[in-house]
Amino acid sequence: MQSVKQPLVHSLVDAPQTVCEGDQILAAICPGELPRERLARLGPQALKDHELLAVVLGTGYRGCHVVDLAQSLLADYPSESLVGMDMGQLGRIKGLGKAKAGILVAAFELARRGLHKGLGVRPVIRSPLDVLPLLDDIKDQQREHFLCLYLNARNQVIYKEVVSIGSLSSSIVHPREVFQPAVSHAAASVVLAHNHPSGDVSPSQDDIDLTRRLVQAGEIMGIDVLDHLIIGADDFLSLQERRLL
Repeated sequence: MQSVKQPLVHSLVDAPQTVCEGDQILAAICPGELPRERLARLGPQALKDHELLAVVLGTGYRGCHVVDLAQSLLADYPSESLVGMDMGQLGRIKGLGKAKAGILVAAFELARRGLHKGLGVRPVIRSPLDVLPLLDDIKDQQREHFLCLYLNARNQVIYKEVVSIGSLSSSIVHPREVFQPAVSHAAASVVLAHNHPSGDVSPSQDDIDLTRRLVQAGEIMGIDVLDHLIIGADDFLSLQERRLL
C-alpha cells in the first residue's frame, strides 16, 4: 500500500469555529481551513459529515457560515432523514431554499444510483486515508477494538472483522485469530487497525511488538500485512508511515 505524504499524526479536528460574516471573509481570516480546502488536501475520507455537507451546499446565508448551516442541519435532521426528503421539504428549511434543496436532492439521488450499480461495494485501499471510513464503528469505542481488513490481490476490501476486544496489553491478539479469516476468504493481504479510547494515537511498545509479530507470521503464510492504523476520536496514525512495520 502506498504511503501518503501527510503529517505522521493526522488531525481530523474541525477548524477553529470562527464566526465570520460570509464565506469570503472567513476564507480571508481562516485560509486553508475551509472544508473544500481540507477536501482537496486530505480527500473526502478525512472530512466529517458536516464538512462534506458544507462542500455540497457551497454557501450559507447572511449571518450564518456554511459550516454552521451544515452542523445545524445535521443536528436537527440526521443524515438518514435528510436523504429521504424531497425538494419541497428541504426547501422549507431555513438557509436552504429551492436552489440548495435541488442540489441536495440531486446529490442524494446520484449516490443512490451509484450504490445500486455496485459502486463502492468493495473499497480499494491505496493509502491510510482510504481505510478511515471503514473504522468509524470502532474509533469512539470505550474499549480497544482490534479490527482487520482483508484485501484481495487488487487491494479491494473483501472482508472485515473485529478479532479482539480489550486492552492489547492484557489480551494479546494471536496470529491465528488474524490469519484464519484471511485463509477462509483467500485474502492476499491484511490491514490491521485498533482504537485508542484515550484519543492519544501514539503507539505503545505492545502495539509495535504485536505488529511486528503479525508481520512475521504473515510472511510465513504469504499474506502481506500492509499497515497497522491506530485511531482516536479525532486523529489517526499509520505505523507503516512511521516505518514501524
